[in-house]
Amino acid sequence: MNKDLTVGRAESVVFRFCIPLFGSILFQQLYNIADSFVAGKFVGEDALAAVGNSYEITLIFLAFAFGCNIGCSVISSQLFGAGRYRDLKTAIYTSLISSGVVCAALMVCGAVFGGRLLTLINTPDEVFEASKLYLDIYILGLPFVFYYNIATGIFSALGNSKTPFIFLMCSSLSNIAVDILFTTKLSFIFTRGVDGVAWATFLCQGVSCILSLVFVFKSLKTVRTDKRSPVFDLRIFGRICGIAIPSILQQSFISIGNIIIQGVINTFMTGVMAGYSASVKLNNLVITSLTTVGNGISNFTAQNIGAGKNKRVKEGFIAGLKLVWAICIPIAILYFFAGRFFVYIFLDSPSESALSAGIEFLKIVSPFYLIISIKLIADGVLRGAGKMKLFMISTFTDLLLRVGLAKILSATALGSTGIWLAWPLGWIISTVLSFIFYRSGKWGEAKTRSEDGGQISEDRI
Repeated sequence: MNKDLTVGRAESVVFRFCIPLFGSILFQQLYNIADSFVAGKFVGEDALAAVGNSYEITLIFLAFAFGCNIGCSVISSQLFGAGRYRDLKTAIYTSLISSGVVCAALMVCGAVFGGRLLTLINTPDEVFEASKLYLDIYILGLPFVFYYNIATGIFSALGNSKTPFIFLMCSSLSNIAVDILFTTKLSFIFTRGVDGVAWATFLCQGVSCILSLVFVFKSLKTVRTDKRSPVFDLRIFGRICGIAIPSILQQSFISIGNIIIQGVINTFMTGVMAGYSASVKLNNLVITSLTTVGNGISNFTAQNIGAGKNKRVKEGFIAGLKLVWAICIPIAILYFFAGRFFVYIFLDSPSESALSAGIEFLKIVSPFYLIISIKLIADGVLRGAGKMKLFMISTFTDLLLRVGLAKILSATALGSTGIWLAWPLGWIISTVLSFIFYRSGKWGEAKTRSEDGGQISEDRI
């Protein structure tokens, strides 16, 4: 069901809209967690290291999918809030076409340069072949990843966060079962372990993607327009690119930064790689979940700006902050005091170095989830308002600090501990910047809808 986010008590609207989004990302992260869980439990520590190693490269592809999602979602939200339904449909069709082109180009690049990227990050010989196999299968399923993300962005723009949650919940739970099936009962077919894990994810993501697209087009039929909507529009495409390209660059550079950090980690023993692979999945589960709530705030912000209700933006920020704190406080406590248990989820009989690295990482980063959550909600407002320059400045500051400090501190007596310490240091400074940028916005002023459906210019915030 499509929902207008511009009416009703802001806190109630944000909670009802964002909680299913939070649930969706939890189940989406289960894909990667399930892969690591099955690889570590049913195949071995080297398999877990291979999956974790490839994961850092897959984040580059996800960065493009995420950018296309945000570009489509923000512009569509503005048009939906402004009541421009014909342009809304055109924006969605334009996003689907352009995202397909981007996806095809990435598949070619991944097939050609995947092995070189694994070499670039110092992948050890003992896990190189398994890492390459997992990566190759992942690239084959890239269209499913892209179009599921676009479908989610469309649902969010229309104020519908429940439908993708239901699809993804079913798909993710199925993925766990199929992962185990392919690596145990059908292990005679998938003889290398990680190939069974990869094909299971391919299959379940495909089903989720197809179902989501079917329901997207059903939802669009309920949006009535006087005239037939064009399937592509260069002006709307330019507006989408104005949001998508900075988002892609931001996420891509973060992924590249993570690859550089993975390269630093790979200079240590395999046990440290495996421990990091387990703990960083747990960390990414939190950060991605909080980011998704921030994306919901982007949709809330964009719809209300499109409707000229800027005063509700500040109310949405406060509501979003309450929600993410309610999420991250209990998780931070669990990670800090029960990190050993969570590492054991991924590793059946972990080496001392793997267990130590995983626990130490969680103890260092988890207390700072409260800090980074402020940045992610402020970033959501900035994205929804089209303030991509300020958003990128804050994010790149975090990235440069984390990568630079990881390389510097790891070369000292701190060793791998220095890498983990780079996370909170980058988070603190970038959070201060994002909050300052958010506070500079004129959210207390009500503005009329602009002729282009609510797009806000740089001098109006």
